[in-house]
Amino acid sequence: MKRKGTGPDGLVIVDKPAGLTSHQVVSRIRRLAGTRRVGHAGTLDPMATGVLIVGVEKATRLLGHLALTEKSYRATVRLGVGTVTDDAEGDPTVWPGADEGVDEAAVAAAAAKLTGEIMQVPSAVSAIKVDGKRSYTRVRSGEEVRLAARPVTVSEFTLHGFRRGVAEVAPAAVPLAEEARPAEPLEAPGAGAAVPPGEGAAAGAVGTVRVPVVDVDVTVTCSSGTYVRALARDLGEDLGTAGHLTMLRRTRVGPYRVEEASTLERLEEEFSVLGLDAAAAAAFPRWDVDAETARLIANGVQIKAPAMLGEEPVAVFGPDGRFTALVVRGRGKVRSLAVFH
Repeated sequence: MKRKGTGPDGLVIVDKPAGLTSHQVVSRIRRLAGTRRVGHAGTLDPMATGVLIVGVEKATRLLGHLALTEKSYRATVRLGVGTVTDDAEGDPTVWPGADEGVDEAAVAAAAAKLTGEIMQVPSAVSAIKVDGKRSYTRVRSGEEVRLAARPVTVSEFTLHGFRRGVAEVAPAAVPLAEEARPAEPLEAPGAGAAVPPGEGAAAGAVGTVRVPVVDVDVTVTCSSGTYVRALARDLGEDLGTAGHLTMLRRTRVGPYRVEEASTLERLEEEFSVLGLDAAAAAAFPRWDVDAETARLIANGVQIKAPAMLGEEPVAVFGPDGRFTALVVRGRGKVRSLAVFH
């Protein structure tokens, strides 16, 4: 394996494959980089693919700030079936189906309601802590968890694909309440006969239910903390049915796009990092200072903040072009979030 790049400190823009956890990707990068000082910004679920920002050595100090940036996704939402995880990894919980009223216009209108500044209830199977215990741990132990709604911003929720079909649903082993099941037989498109709730059709496997569904391809751009799985769930609920994600691909984290990302296979062949200087210049507004100002900031000396400095992080660069520190305004002074040189 060849190694190249600007040194051990930097970011690795990984195109995460399906089936791996974000932590497993970090473990692979630790081995390739030859250091345990590796972390990531913004967890991707195992079924998801796409941009995962991994920091190596000093760049790990950037990760908390990169995790707060806007993200973009391509996703497929299945309408007509809900799951415990709000994605295809979880067992089905409800399967009311998607009737003819769930058309493109209705889906687009429902997506519009979920665009802008909204209050979102995160998916119950998430890493959010409830009284010191992860929500997903509580759900898996049989507890019913309803998390508090939180403000998020969805700047884009666009429909660009619409398909009708029939899905074979294998209900979870745990019996569902009767009100969670379809109340009446559903007409599967092209099936020629109604599909009775709780019974598999002749063409279906034993123990499965054939349910009419709609698959929609969407593009989502959203703030940090937004659960795309929860958008799928809420889209279904707004349409009078249920919904969950069947595909999720993160295409952008801040300025870093999937086109720039490397697969793990490529990194195995030739490992490289995006150096600190380039990473900071791409992700944050830039403030070029003279040598004396760079020295004062690096030493933690409080100096008057310029007008361009606000509450959002700004990258300070010295006259040699090196990234010196990440700073914000604090009580009219320059406040360092992290110093690098």
